[in-house]
Amino acid sequence: MSHSPHWNPSSLALLLTAIIALPAAAQDSLPDPDGEPADLREPVQVYLLLGQSNMLGFGKVKGEEGALQFAVESKGLYPYLVDDKGAWTVRQDVRNVRIMGSGTGAMKQHNNEFMTITGNKIGPELGIGHHIGHATQAPVLLLKSCIGNRSLGWDLLPPGSKQYEHQGRVYAGYKETPDSWPKGSEPEPIAWYAGMQYDGDVARAKKVLAELDTYYPGAKNYKVAGFFWWQGDKDRYSEAHASKYEENLVRLINQLRKDFDAPRAPFVLATLGQSDRESDGNEGKILNAMFNVDGTAGKYPQYKGNVATVYTHPLSRGGASNSHYDGNAETYMNVGEAMGKAMVELIGD
Repeated sequence: MSHSPHWNPSSLALLLTAIIALPAAAQDSLPDPDGEPADLREPVQVYLLLGQSNMLGFGKVKGEEGALQFAVESKGLYPYLVDDKGAWTVRQDVRNVRIMGSGTGAMKQHNNEFMTITGNKIGPELGIGHHIGHATQAPVLLLKSCIGNRSLGWDLLPPGSKQYEHQGRVYAGYKETPDSWPKGSEPEPIAWYAGMQYDGDVARAKKVLAELDTYYPGAKNYKVAGFFWWQGDKDRYSEAHASKYEENLVRLINQLRKDFDAPRAPFVLATLGQSDRESDGNEGKILNAMFNVDGTAGKYPQYKGNVATVYTHPLSRGGASNSHYDGNAETYMNVGEAMGKAMVELIGD
């Protein structure tokens, strides 16, 4: 028997109304970018993109059905991505920066340009960047700092997380190692600790912000304006991690706001595309956790108007999070558009 999230009827009705509206809203047409730069006298509005491999992006750019090029040229989707001559448009008011590193290791730069399409794969940043850029007068910087195959319950565990017991095993708290060990035994340390990826992703993002002019030429100051989170795939393979996902997610939201001195910065997260409202087991636990932190759910009053969950099942074009949705670019565009639109609504609130 499958289970649905346990909310009171009024909160559930409000959230389902918002969720059901998202697929159509995510397809709202945007105009082509006007090619004008933003006013750099304004602080750069920084949005951090965090998570694991699907936040990185595996949507194919070139090819037939499922590729971005096919969606734009043959289906007429996402028209703001191409100009009258069929070339990819460039947003001169949104910078796209992607960095990556394993754990607390060295930082590698993958993107540092105004928002356009480069390379062979895309993530949700295009839909996010175009919606925010269209709605914001100030300069915008999307800063993606993440790597694939990382769990919130271990690699990305935020500071302050305590160890706990589950089915006869002890699971690590922040900076403890290894991931787990039998209750009553002594843990044998490994060359990784709980939260090591969180520490690295945050440190690398701060390094970019400390060198702002390198990543947004001419910019003098910035404000961390919001966070985007798309993750959960690795946690679904661990009952212990899935059972703690909500607790860890709440701590993550609060800790990121603290680490970037942005106590009220809006936070938008996306669910796993293959998980629907009838999901149970570990996927159901993770889905319920994501629904529960949405500000309209009422469980966390402090998140009202500043945390939004995007239900991606209706937006997904097949596959699952572990297969990167079969590389279907429409999934990544649809999710990005919905996340960008949700952020714009929070900013408006």
